[in-house]
Amino acid sequence: MNKEIGLVGLGLLGSVLAERFVAAGFRVVGYDIDATRFGALAALGLLRAHSPCDVAQKAKRIVLSLPNSDVVETVVEGKDGIVFGATSETVIIDTTTADPVRTAKLAERLRERGIAFVDATISGSSRMARDGQALVMAGGDAEAVKRQSDILNAVSPRMFHVGPNGKGAETKLLVNLVLGLNRLVLAEGLAMGIRAGVAPEKLLEVLKASAAYSQIMDTKGPNMIARGATVEARLRQHLKDVRLVLEMGERLSARLPLSRLHAELLSEAVEAGFGDLDNSAIINVFLPTGSQ
Repeated sequence: MNKEIGLVGLGLLGSVLAERFVAAGFRVVGYDIDATRFGALAALGLLRAHSPCDVAQKAKRIVLSLPNSDVVETVVEGKDGIVFGATSETVIIDTTTADPVRTAKLAERLRERGIAFVDATISGSSRMARDGQALVMAGGDAEAVKRQSDILNAVSPRMFHVGPNGKGAETKLLVNLVLGLNRLVLAEGLAMGIRAGVAPEKLLEVLKASAAYSQIMDTKGPNMIARGATVEARLRQHLKDVRLVLEMGERLSARLPLSRLHAELLSEAVEAGFGDLDNSAIINVFLPTGSQ
C-alpha cells in the first residue's frame, strides 16, 4: 500500500492528523493556505506543497481537514485545485464536517472524473484525536472505504462505515446534535451551581458520580469551569455545525426546537466575543460578564 499521504488543512485537527500519520509510518505532503501552520509542523518531516494541485501531483491519496463545504469545493475544484493534479488513481478522503448534500454532489462530480471520494468525518476534539480516541464515520462505496482502512485506522481504530457518500457527513451532524446539547446542558447546570455558590469543581465531581453522568463531563467539564480557555474545538465551528443540523432538519421536515435554541445561544456567544474559544465556552452565556 502506498505510504504517502497528501494533507490539506493544518489547523487544530489537521495538525493532529499530520502527527498521527507520521507516527503510523506515512510520508505526509502538507498544504495550508496559512503558511505559518506548516512551520509549526516542519519538525515532523512533512514535505511542503505549494497548492492543492501540487499535493495531488505528489500524493495519490489526499486527506482534507477544512472548515466547511465552501472551502472543500474551492480546494478540490477551484483555481490550482486537486482535480488539476489528480489522476485516475487519486483518492480524496474528506474529514470536514460539511453539508451532506454538497458532499454527495461533490462525490458524484469527482466520480465522473474518475476520482474516488470518501467522506470520513471525525467525532472528537483535537486532544481526543491525538490520543486515538476519536470516532471515524465513513461514507462512500464499501470497497473504496475498505481500501483506505490503513489511513482511517491511523486516524482512529474506532471506525464505522455508515453508507454511501454523504452519510458520513450526515452521521457526524447527528452525533454533533446530541453531543452539543449534552454540552449545553452541562454548561447550564454548572452555571446554575456557580450562581448558587456551589464550588464548580465539587459540583462536577458530584455530577460524575450521579445518574446524570455523561462522557462530556470528563472531556469538557474542567475546561468549562475554566470558561473555555484551552482551545480543542472552536465554538464558532460548532455554530456552523448546528446550522447544518437545522438545514438537514428542514430537508427532512424534522422538529428541532432544542437545536434552534442551541443555535441562538451559540450565536449570542459568538457575538459576545467567545467564538474563537473552545466550544465549552458556551458556559459564558449563562454567567454574568466578568464573573469567574
